[in-house]
Amino acid sequence: MVRILISGASGFVGTPLSYFLRSQGHDVIPLVRPSERQPSSVVWDPQKGLARQEDFENFDAVIHLAGEPLTFARWSKEKQKAILTSRTIGTMFLSHLLSSVSSPPKVLLTASAIGYYGNRGDDTLTEQSPPGTGFLSHVCTSWEKACHSAQNRGIRVIHTRFGMVLGPNGGALQKMLPLYRLGLGAKLGSGRQWVSWVALHDLIQSIHHILTHSSIEGSVNVVSPNPVRQAEFSHLLAQLLHRPHFLSIPAWALRLRFGLMADELLLSSAKAEPAKLVASKFRFLYPDLRSALCKVLQII
Repeated sequence: MVRILISGASGFVGTPLSYFLRSQGHDVIPLVRPSERQPSSVVWDPQKGLARQEDFENFDAVIHLAGEPLTFARWSKEKQKAILTSRTIGTMFLSHLLSSVSSPPKVLLTASAIGYYGNRGDDTLTEQSPPGTGFLSHVCTSWEKACHSAQNRGIRVIHTRFGMVLGPNGGALQKMLPLYRLGLGAKLGSGRQWVSWVALHDLIQSIHHILTHSSIEGSVNVVSPNPVRQAEFSHLLAQLLHRPHFLSIPAWALRLRFGLMADELLLSSAKAEPAKLVASKFRFLYPDLRSALCKVLQII
């Protein structure tokens, strides 16, 4: 049995991940805020720098998923600050705590995102590709650098750069489905921007794979090996829902409505490749978009 501490354990990814890890016989302990205290949890408040160091002793692995969600709405200055600080301050504090205990974990896995690469057009992006420019690239770069104290202690640190996660109970798809079911799915801008995505099932399996393969370290692109262009993604989703797909929203209209968020999420192109997962023989159960969407939509 492996003892695992997880922040964000009640979230879109954390809930099914915790369930799966427990099903494999692991002891999963949630890392929660004081207002979320529950039996068998570890309590902290990273914004106030409050935690009991002894509570972080004797874990085999720590998975850090918590962070301000990237809403599909205009990002105010306050929202941008919350996105940045919730990730960097929390990660830095957790890294410091783990580096200070007498028995640190063997591995610290932190959630990052392919936003690290910025808007890169048709470039194929592996874990060796440099960071891009823009707000999310800055957030992801700062996020990953916040783990330095854990790395200096000799903890194996993993930055899982998630693509768009396709699952039934949250994430981007949950926000998109009501519009598509009304026949309002649309090509965004040129529609040629690359969407790097991953099925929630494969994301969970990839985390378990990374935890159990000690040769994997550093940044890992957690994406399907088959990214698609936004127009293709949109058309296929409408087709599977048996809805029309004829709308097109120009880039200028998206920028007018959503500001920075439009450029950072809706119009940005990142053709990421899961080079490290493929090299370590990870097997994707849902490598193509049709099979992944059929699983989420429960289409046989």
